[in-house]
Amino acid sequence: MEKFSQIVYKRPDIQELSQKIREFTEEFPKAKDYSQARDLFLALEKAQIDLDTMNTVADIRNTIDTADPFYEQEMEFYEKAIPQIQVEMKEVSQIILQSPFVQDFEKEFGNIYIKNLKNQIRFASEENVANRVEENRLTRQYAKASAVCTTTFHGEEVNFYGLLKYMESKDRSVRREAFNAWANLYASVAGELDNIYDQLVRVRVKMAGVLGFKDYIEMAYHYNGRFDYGREEVANFRRQIVEHIVPVCQKLYDQQRRRLGIDHLYYYDEALVFPEGNAVPEGNSHELVAKAKKMYGELSKETGEFFDFMVENQLFDLETKPGKRQGGYCTFLSKYKAPFIFSNFNGTSADVDVLTHEAGHAFEAYSASRIFPLTEQVWSTAEISEIHSMSMEYFTHPWMELFFGEKADQYRYAHLVSSLCCIPYMACVDEFQHRVFEEMADNAAQRRKIWRELEKKYMPWRAYDGNEFLESGGFWMQKQHIFLFPFYYIDYALAQMGAFEFYGRMKQDPEKAWEGYYKFCCAGGSKGYFDLLKVGGLSNPFDDHTVERVMDLISEDLRLNG
Repeated sequence: MEKFSQIVYKRPDIQELSQKIREFTEEFPKAKDYSQARDLFLALEKAQIDLDTMNTVADIRNTIDTADPFYEQEMEFYEKAIPQIQVEMKEVSQIILQSPFVQDFEKEFGNIYIKNLKNQIRFASEENVANRVEENRLTRQYAKASAVCTTTFHGEEVNFYGLLKYMESKDRSVRREAFNAWANLYASVAGELDNIYDQLVRVRVKMAGVLGFKDYIEMAYHYNGRFDYGREEVANFRRQIVEHIVPVCQKLYDQQRRRLGIDHLYYYDEALVFPEGNAVPEGNSHELVAKAKKMYGELSKETGEFFDFMVENQLFDLETKPGKRQGGYCTFLSKYKAPFIFSNFNGTSADVDVLTHEAGHAFEAYSASRIFPLTEQVWSTAEISEIHSMSMEYFTHPWMELFFGEKADQYRYAHLVSSLCCIPYMACVDEFQHRVFEEMADNAAQRRKIWRELEKKYMPWRAYDGNEFLESGGFWMQKQHIFLFPFYYIDYALAQMGAFEFYGRMKQDPEKAWEGYYKFCCAGGSKGYFDLLKVGGLSNPFDDHTVERVMDLISEDLRLNG
């Protein structure tokens, strides 16, 4: 393929795709055997891949520069076009499911493919097209509103991510100053973000009503492909987190407070793990990518081939800059079977986390796409996909000297601790969303009250040093998943259980652990959640004793008695 920057973008002809859908619905019932039916199906799949690839190119370029008017206009086009195409594809799914070849499709593409077809039919509603368009407009509005937020700090123009590195300063006064600048930046746009979320809550509830779901929570679970569990199982998982993880995190933060030599640990102290300073990567983004290339070349033949492909085709955009959307992600250019990694490097260890976490997603997609013919089989649901990414973080631990030199051990310890201590926050975000839609909290004051109450349950150590905006419950709005990917956050906590299991195996037999992980990645999204856990030899996180058992795997390395 050509380098990403050289890919020529061309807006797809939606009318042409609609015509191909109509032709499929006319010709498929005439198919004399599965071979003919399959050929018709794969031809339509190719047309959809072309649309998906151009959509992804536009989306990447829009998130790299949210102020670019051309790609902003293109995203507006997709926001209207995609929901309509999904409605038209409903008939395609129905024809396949009603055909004499449905068992052949299931045999070749898996039972989960048939389940997904049925799910797609349920969500392909003509009545909801306008609601989908409105939801897309609001999420893009949120992404742009948060991306353009900048302030001047110590003579440097910085965004939210730029301020985070200062919250790891050895100088506590700098940490506190950066924290207040960060909080004030959110407070300055809180009214706009609250208004956007008010509207998102209402339109999402409206969509659930149109589709006949009990509430938006039920709709979100189905939309996210959660066929194997429901809100009750998730509530039980959150209970285990409160019982078995929150107390350990409290102890770890108290150890950190004593290490730092301070009387009280405030939020702006949480990121500084060691008083002499956190381990920070050595080198700029180009140098870090070069080190990652060496690391993946040595990790395995498969990872070496994968990362060479990423570097050769420049499938990264890593530096933070004004107008760039917050966060990091991995996406996929279907036509080229090529992952793409997006991030906001800020000079902290998080930069290396991106080159391991997002590369875990990318490696899985690269591997599975060379096995399965359908893009839909490349990715699994989030609870599985995040195991791919989080486990890769641990498989790369032996190479951390490349990035951190003599501070590699400090990084490894801090990384393990932060991976654990993020879990209560993930559970907090999840219960917050459940409460919002259970209580129809479509106003700012109610949401802040809910958030502050849940913070005390899941993060009893959290203190904001009197910052009025955060003390009143404003912290929730810094989590973009709540706006952009509703109910996709507990998935990280579920996945961390599997990643910790791979971590435990690594310590015993690295080669065997890698073989199991690679097999797991190669399964892609070809099976359901519980079946894929079995492929990886992983425990069901909803079982009552899983969290407790997983904690035993990592407790020694947490240095809880140190």
